[in-house]
Amino acid sequence: MTPEFVIGFGRQAIEITLLLSLPLLGLGLVVGLAVSIFQATTQIQEMTLTFIPKILAILAALIIFSPWMLEKLITYTRTIIVNIPTYVR
Repeated sequence: MTPEFVIGFGRQAIEITLLLSLPLLGLGLVVGLAVSIFQATTQIQEMTLTFIPKILAILAALIIFSPWMLEKLITYTRTIIVNIPTYVR
């Protein structure tokens, strides 16, 4: 194993991690921003008001995006397992 291979392997792992977490984190960010704007306009400063919409939005996004996320993860894992003999050399 060369240092370039290890760096490339780590880069792929980071890329797949970011790709899988992006829809959930992005939707959480959008919902959090919308709740913050709602709180600022209505002057309701309840701390628990931010958590429930975010949790529900992330749960909905997880249900919607889970087939795509699972397909990406299975493809990545299958590629790693198939290439184990070439990695060992």
